[in-house]
Amino acid sequence: MADHRMARADLATGALLFVLAVAVIYGSWTMDRLEIRQIHPLSVPGLTPGLLGIALGLASVLLIVRATGILRRPAAGDAEEGSDRGSTERLLGVIAVCLVYALGLVGRMPFWLATAIFVAAFIAIFEWDRGGPPARRYARLAWALFLGVATGIAVTYVFRDLFLVRLP
Repeated sequence: MADHRMARADLATGALLFVLAVAVIYGSWTMDRLEIRQIHPLSVPGLTPGLLGIALGLASVLLIVRATGILRRPAAGDAEEGSDRGSTERLLGVIAVCLVYALGLVGRMPFWLATAIFVAAFIAIFEWDRGGPPARRYARLAWALFLGVATGIAVTYVFRDLFLVRLP
């Protein structure tokens, strides 16, 4: 019964997110291109919202497909016990990490470093294997640090140098 309710909730959420994605894509497409001011093509105002709208649209389609059962859903025995509690804890963890990033890190240190810390912490927290061997945990932590630094540098480069966005 709970599985059926979750599928319906996923279907409704996917549909709403798809409508939002279409609105974002339409809005970004109709934004002024600023060709008259000879603005660099990669810095037009609608480019980033359009890309985000496309990504949101793809994610919503995947959610709808999963909710309709076209993609395989895990069997009841595959899910961890207490998954509702775990889901709530993960949601609160995501909110906490995002708030620390947005309110505590950005603007107080170089953007690339704040982003690197955020990504590394996010991966480390949500991929941590409490019961796994120490070597595996340290390898995951090293991977999280690598991805964090790489993401911080890449995101800074893309926004500052390609999109010409002034970062905090």
